[in-house]
Amino acid sequence: MEISTIYGNNYSAYTRSAKTAETEAAEKTSKMSEAEEMAAFKKEFYADLERITNHRTVYSWAVNISEKAFENMKADPEYRAKILSLIQRDVGDSYAPRNCSVLITVGATSKDYRADSWPDCNDSEYHVRSRNSFYKRDSKKKDRTEEINERYLEKRAQAKKLQKKIMEEDTEKKELEHSRLMKVWYGESRMTQASAAYEAGTIIESEENNFQS
Repeated sequence: MEISTIYGNNYSAYTRSAKTAETEAAEKTSKMSEAEEMAAFKKEFYADLERITNHRTVYSWAVNISEKAFENMKADPEYRAKILSLIQRDVGDSYAPRNCSVLITVGATSKDYRADSWPDCNDSEYHVRSRNSFYKRDSKKKDRTEEINERYLEKRAQAKKLQKKIMEEDTEKKELEHSRLMKVWYGESRMTQASAAYEAGTIIESEENNFQS
């Protein structure tokens, strides 16, 4: 009777332990699945930010997003759309006459949303606060690349223009030289013809004189 009781107690303990292990495994699998879903959502949201066009006066901009904000945007598509609209508004707006760096902060609700800006010449705080941002775009690097490309294309166009000018001048020189040679040849030809005619006339006159004699 006692052995049976002990066995029964051990079996019950084993059963509870097995169930606990299964529950923990299921919970672990569930958590991994949720983490993967969130990672996929963040990639999609990052792609959404990549499609946003900033105003040319916004030299740099970054977005800080809390985990709660991600959870709420994932659960509520309307909230996600609203946040994207607000970000597009704030980085797409003109900050003229100055160039700015803009930092977007996204919280759990739209009330926690904010946009801060600093002049490009005095944006050290922006760089500190945006160091670990979810998303960051530095348009100055892009502008520098575009500037280099523009200079390259300008120099290339100038080189082509110079080459064309040299070719045109070379062609003009060749045409002038050809014209000069043609004139020389024409003059020499006329002189040859005149000389031949003169000689022919002299011969005829000489023959007439001989005939008369």
